[in-house]
Amino acid sequence: MVMKYLIISGNPKKDGLCHLIISEVLRGAADGGAETQILTASGIERCRCCGNGWGTCLEQHNCAYGGDGFDKAQEAVRNADMLCFITPVYWGETSEGLKSFMDRLRRCEFRQGVALSGKQVLLVASPGGSGNGMLTCLEQMDRFCRHTGAVIFDYIGVNRWNSDYKKQAAYSAARAMAEGRKAGETL
Repeated sequence: MVMKYLIISGNPKKDGLCHLIISEVLRGAADGGAETQILTASGIERCRCCGNGWGTCLEQHNCAYGGDGFDKAQEAVRNADMLCFITPVYWGETSEGLKSFMDRLRRCEFRQGVALSGKQVLLVASPGGSGNGMLTCLEQMDRFCRHTGAVIFDYIGVNRWNSDYKKQAAYSAARAMAEGRKAGETL
């Protein structure tokens, strides 16, 4: 059975360091034998907290406003066997597009936990400029994973002065996941 590896990108740009790391994760997962897909979260709108603050997400586990691509994105997450969340760092946090997607997904999966529960996730943060904010961004994604039951495989922080060896780390982590290594497994 071919494993499905989904990369969820918070990168609104088509080039740059974050895009380079996405390419490495994609290559690593494919070399590990996984079927790969990239989902770009930049077009997903923020949660509207409709109705009594929950709307259809609490009981029906879908978004009343899923027509912006959220429904298809949620289905891709549910169908994936393993995932990578990768984002540029803005003000010490994920990009706005990824944050919006994570907020909506967390609401729709609350008490259900189907989409991410037990699935391995690679978390990658890529700050530009000063390189600051990497840790707080990874912590933000860590909280999301803990709320949704995802299993964190690894954390990778990559910036312009460590990208030469972090590219290899991203490739190797994605490949190891695709080849079936489990988080916490001793080598």
